[in-house]
Amino acid sequence: MKEPEKKTFSIREVADLLKENEHTLRYWESEFPELIEPRRHKRGVRAYQESDIDDLRLVKYLVRDCGLTLDGARKKLKNNKEEEVKKAKIMHRLRSIREELKGLRDAMREAEGQLTIRN
Repeated sequence: MKEPEKKTFSIREVADLLKENEHTLRYWESEFPELIEPRRHKRGVRAYQESDIDDLRLVKYLVRDCGLTLDGARKKLKNNKEEEVKKAKIMHRLRSIREELKGLRDAMREAEGQLTIRN
């Protein structure tokens, strides 16, 4: 039987996933309250859903990859959020492909090294 997918993530898990600090995520949350608003448990602990992670990825793309200020990112989102979402998804997919290709390259090098040792 297939295990159900996780529905919510802690701030630590999201920070690890996005390779950002927890305080950066909290800061972006405070700067983009209309965009990023994770649910909270009874004790106030953040519970991020996939849509929250996608929104954080979008902010990260605009700020880190495009080099925009937070004001610049806000303006981009206000003017054409859908276009920026598309661009961010493409960049995320390209990064995933690059990492996969690096893994394949490393595996090939290792295999070639083992073949060289045997011959």
